Amino acid sequence: MESNYHTLKRTDNQLLVITHLSQLLTYVTGFGGLIAPLIIWATQKEKVAEMDTHGKAILNFQISLIIYSIVSVPLILLLGLGFLILGLICVLAFVMPIVNAIKASNGEQLYYPFSIIFIS
Repeated sequence: MESNYHTLKRTDNQLLVITHLSQLLTYVTGFGGLIAPLIIWATQKEKVAEMDTHGKAILNFQISLIIYSIVSVPLILLLGLGFLILGLICVLAFVMPIVNAIKASNGEQLYYPFSIIFIS
C-alpha cells in the first residue's frame, strides 16, 4: 500500500531546490528562512516525492540555528565566544542551503550539519 501511495507523488526536483534556497530569505527579511520552507513543505509534502524528507531536514536545521543563536548571545560575554558561534551560524545558514539545493537538483542525499531532530 505504501509503495503505491509513493508512486502517486510527482517528482519535482525544482521545487525541492526552491525549498532549500528559500532559507536564504532570512538574509533578506530576517525571518523568511523558516516561514517559506514551512509553507512549501506543509502544502506539498503529500504531492511531491521526497518533499517530506527535505522539508523536515530544512525545518530541523532552521530551528536548530535559531536555538544556537539564542544560546550564543549570552556567550558573547564569555570572552566573545558567542561572536565566533554566531559567525559559524551565519556561514552554515548561507552555505548549507546552497549545497543541499545542488544535491536536491541532482537527486543526491542531503545533509545539514548540527541539526537537532525536532520533526521526524
